Amino acid sequence: MQAYQGPTRRLALQTALGIGYAASAMPLMAQTAIKTSGQGLVSGEVTIDVNGFKMPAYRSTPQGAGPWPVVLVISEIFGVHEYIADVTRRLAHLGYMAIAPELFVRQGDPSSYGEVAKLWAEVINKVPDAQVMADLDASVAWAGKNGGNTTQLAITGFCWGGRITWLYAAHQPLVKAGVAWYGRLVGQNTPVTPSHPVDKTAQLSAPVLGLYGGADTGIGQDSVDKMKLALASGSAGAKASSFVVYPEAPHAFHADYRPTFRQVPAEDGWWRLQDWLKQYL
Repeated sequence: MQAYQGPTRRLALQTALGIGYAASAMPLMAQTAIKTSGQGLVSGEVTIDVNGFKMPAYRSTPQGAGPWPVVLVISEIFGVHEYIADVTRRLAHLGYMAIAPELFVRQGDPSSYGEVAKLWAEVINKVPDAQVMADLDASVAWAGKNGGNTTQLAITGFCWGGRITWLYAAHQPLVKAGVAWYGRLVGQNTPVTPSHPVDKTAQLSAPVLGLYGGADTGIGQDSVDKMKLALASGSAGAKASSFVVYPEAPHAFHADYRPTFRQVPAEDGWWRLQDWLKQYL
């Protein structure tokens, strides 16, 4: 059953997109949260049609007609809140059209949850990979009609979005580069998640840079080793993929609004992302 049939709840989600932080992401570290100016950019919410369903997304692009290289920005489980919106602005200042679609909208509103476990159970675990792939394909189509150059297409994502980054690079042949921040690589195959990145290396159409924390208690180095082994015998894109593991970094080390933030690996990873996109776009 699809959620958000009523206009009042739908309007509430639209208003919150890209504003504030998800309650379940608390506590916040306001002193480290990066605030990127929107000066010189066109930023804000857009609506993307997905076979008649109106999916909200936050997009940022330089001012002007473009066309701009396109980067899809895939959120953590907390949805498209201020941190993800800020990442789109950072990318737009680098000359990209950055689009962050709200991929959980049919199942629920992540910003309304105060408990991570409940958010996983009631929303995230009910989002089918096939639905996500279709939503991202629609986002690419929208970009191509609105000033984006989809022959220069990349994707980056954080945590839940890191896993999706790997999967989408194996799904969409237009993708030229991916940067996955601490995304899960292995897992149980279910009707909702029928495969995982380690299963898709033969289909990778583009090289993916994996940025991971050596002190991540949720994503063990054994899974990184499994992925490296699978990449070595995968497609050309798989063989060109690479990992950087920051030994002391925990999960979500790039999330500058959370206690997990680690400035040195976060900044290093951001520079590596820029180099990766320049190299392959």
